[in-house]
Amino acid sequence: MPVKSVLDQLRDQINFEFPPKRIVSLVPSQTELLADLGLEKEVIGITKFCVHPPSWRTSKTIIGGTKNFRFDTINYLKPDLIIGNKEENYQEGIHKLKQRYPVWMSDVSSYSDAIDMITSLGELTDRVSSARQINERISRAFDGLVYKRSASVLYLIWQKPWMAAANGTFIHAMLESIGLRNCLAGKQRYPELSQEEIRFYAPEYIFLSSEPYPFREEHIEGLKAISPASNVILVDGEMFSWYGSRLALAPHYFNSLPL
Repeated sequence: MPVKSVLDQLRDQINFEFPPKRIVSLVPSQTELLADLGLEKEVIGITKFCVHPPSWRTSKTIIGGTKNFRFDTINYLKPDLIIGNKEENYQEGIHKLKQRYPVWMSDVSSYSDAIDMITSLGELTDRVSSARQINERISRAFDGLVYKRSASVLYLIWQKPWMAAANGTFIHAMLESIGLRNCLAGKQRYPELSQEEIRFYAPEYIFLSSEPYPFREEHIEGLKAISPASNVILVDGEMFSWYGSRLALAPHYFNSLPL
């Protein structure tokens, strides 16, 4: 097969046999995208967190977690392309994989980054037309987005310690897309917060994400005790943080939020 040379979203050059026939995906949202691109036969390995599509949980080889790869399993699969992400995967593991395999890395912190990533994966996998159709569906969906009032929000992703999404994250970009004001717009990435800081920010809304920490109903009262003036809402983390084809579903979900 011919060798193709491309730049990934980190601006690193990747050389691989085109089109790839044995793909390992290290990121859940990108795994779902690869499925929607029609790569059922080509994708051979996924992580234990790749829950969409559900059938792939049993039909594909699990290569560990997003931050804990099983290198022996990956070596057994002999991939000709590995697809990862700067934020979701760990640098040490990616560096080790790059010694043996072509690894294409995404870096997504905005809507435009996500669209570019989808376009690039379509080009990488010889699915240009399918990628274009997915991006068109996403664009149409966001055309129907209803902007909410400019309320302040704190988006929590973890507890013990409390951690929240700040500027420079895809979650922040999605909050802004519906008109919300992130309390942590002046901070970067995922800062830790004390109870006193949460109380100080006193956001109109506190969003408790379903991932990576599985916040549930029992956590709501605890947050209300910390910040009594805040409306505490459980939200679907996939809709705010998955930057693949699931983006086409996000606007409808955002419109349904009780804000």
